Amino acid sequence: MLLADRTRPASPWVALAVLSTTMLMIILDGTIVSVALPALRDDLGFTATGLSWTVNAYLVPLGGLLLLAGRLGDLAGRRRMLVAGLVLFTLASLACGLATGPAVLVAARAVQGVAAAMASSVVLGMVVALFDDSRDRARALGAYAFVGAAGASLGLLLGGVLTEAVGWRAIFLVNVPIGVAATVLALWVLAPDPRRSGGAAPDLLGAALVTLGLAALVFAIVEVHALAGGVALVLLAGFGVRQARAASPLVPLAVLRSRSVSFGNLAQVLTVAAMMGFQFATALFLQQVLGYSPGGTGLAMLPVAAVIGVVALRVAGPVIARFTARRVLLAGLALLLAGFAVLVLAPGTAYLTDLLPALLLLGLGAGLVLPSVTSVVMSDADADTAGLTSGLANTGQQVGGAIGIAVLAAVAAAAGFRTAYLVAGALVLAAALVVAVALPRERLSTP
Repeated sequence: MLLADRTRPASPWVALAVLSTTMLMIILDGTIVSVALPALRDDLGFTATGLSWTVNAYLVPLGGLLLLAGRLGDLAGRRRMLVAGLVLFTLASLACGLATGPAVLVAARAVQGVAAAMASSVVLGMVVALFDDSRDRARALGAYAFVGAAGASLGLLLGGVLTEAVGWRAIFLVNVPIGVAATVLALWVLAPDPRRSGGAAPDLLGAALVTLGLAALVFAIVEVHALAGGVALVLLAGFGVRQARAASPLVPLAVLRSRSVSFGNLAQVLTVAAMMGFQFATALFLQQVLGYSPGGTGLAMLPVAAVIGVVALRVAGPVIARFTARRVLLAGLALLLAGFAVLVLAPGTAYLTDLLPALLLLGLGAGLVLPSVTSVVMSDADADTAGLTSGLANTGQQVGGAIGIAVLAAVAAAAGFRTAYLVAGALVLAAALVVAVALPRERLSTP
């Protein structure tokens, strides 16, 4: 049990709130910078290429180190890993807020990404362990998925409001009091880690290969650099070979034999790539093409977060319990595809008639997709594999986000925003095909 003791005013739902707050802060920082990009360019002298690294310098180490952090959490204790990550994240956020130039900010963002990997790698496994009842677990996963799905959109809103009202430094400094509070609450609410016997050393070489491979891949996409692309392929292939031969691999191949884990994660990577790339591209579109202010951009994206919140928290859990996660996942992907189709085919750029219908469809689809894909990926996890499976699920989210932002930003710059939305729709269609063809079918629940 994860609660510190029965005398404290806590429950599994209080623990869930602490863990969800941690994840919300981490996910917010993946997109909160997007609306502040013009301000960062003007104040710190970023180049157009450098601006994208204010996001990807965070996402790449976050995605690349999640598996190692998850393994370290299994060995050293999940609460220890969570608290250490929160402390480092808070300090790195302070450094971001005080940055005096592009290099300092990007370096601090990279440290934020490392800290975010430490904290977030263990959260999903801790959430699953909090609830034995299947319906309570479904509700908890719905809340967790809301944080993942709506957090990125809320980041755009909060980033816009803070940038316009106070300045871009506030989007980082706001993490300091939140991080301190989350650290104190985690120490109070979550039980100390049980004593563990010694285990095999974590695969540091594998972690280095996958992190450097992802960084090279993102660099290749952003800079359109063929050599970097080749290096990325070699490093990622080396990671695969390493996992097959290492005594204690980050990703044991036996785990990937689960179709729910392997193909569920693939569907998640494709979907998150589409949604994160959409949010990044749309933040630029609203400011650069339509002339919205940072605050106006955040408010314009608010319907996405609002609909995701309602659907993920109130609708997704009961619907998944009734119709199975796979069916709900397919329905959500169909709604996402419809939303991108509206963006591509809209005759104009009027917000109410051309953009808002698409935003509502995308919010509805994402509100169904994130809880259901999380349920699929975690469906085969047990007490021994929950940490690893959680790390794989979070890795899929962050890797998908980094790749999606790099791809859609490059496409929007080269061919326009409608083409970028067309690419996003293609990614969602690919995810739907993976789900329809590769995921195992589930039995319907009895009423």
